[in-house]
Amino acid sequence: QVQVVESGGGLVQPGGSLRLSCVVSGSIYRNGAMAWYRQAPGKERDLVATITAAGRPNYEDSVKGRFTISRDNAKNTVYLQMNSLNPEDTAVYYCNPSRLTDFYVRSQYWGQGTQVTVSS
Repeated sequence: QVQVVESGGGLVQPGGSLRLSCVVSGSIYRNGAMAWYRQAPGKERDLVATITAAGRPNYEDSVKGRFTISRDNAKNTVYLQMNSLNPEDTAVYYCNPSRLTDFYVRSQYWGQGTQVTVSS
């Protein structure tokens, strides 16, 4: 059984930073490529960043230069360091594991998400 648990969200002022964490357990998914998504109220869930099993990242244009995705394979954990946050980053952030290692393919496994609110 695959479990996905996100944490690290909260309320932050514009220009601030947060680091999100996601722990994945269960079979091959914990060793696969990973992705962070976000979903703002009334909007679709959008891809933010991906990382391969070897650590190669890829970012959606609006977060390039501000967000950094990384992983610690020994801890089955993927991180999202978010800097220079602005109100448009407000959303519930989700992590999604892939069974593949060299590139990311969306799977059916989701956690409960973690709320990020950027407001003064």
